[in-house]
Amino acid sequence: MVLLEFSMAPLGQGESVSAHVARILDVIDKSGVPYQLTPMGTILEGDWHAVMGVVTACFETLQPDCPRIGIHLKVDYRAGPAGRLQSKTARVEERLGRKLQT
Repeated sequence: MVLLEFSMAPLGQGESVSAHVARILDVIDKSGVPYQLTPMGTILEGDWHAVMGVVTACFETLQPDCPRIGIHLKVDYRAGPAGRLQSKTARVEERLGRKLQT
């Protein structure tokens, strides 16, 4: 199972890129792949082909009207079942004995 964290934004499109980010999040939300949105990116969980397919679809959404796109990508693969999107945070909270801001 893969946890993939990424951010993607057009370069040279002005100071605010929220309209472009909204287009990407629409693709992610409609994909059916479990995800967690953060202020600095999005974390996807699934098999390799599913999460990379979402990243590709996001890129293809921006590409027609964005001549330059910056992408930051981080991947953690671990054999086993899904559910690490929540369980990794829960395990740390358990060790601390308290709920964290997530």
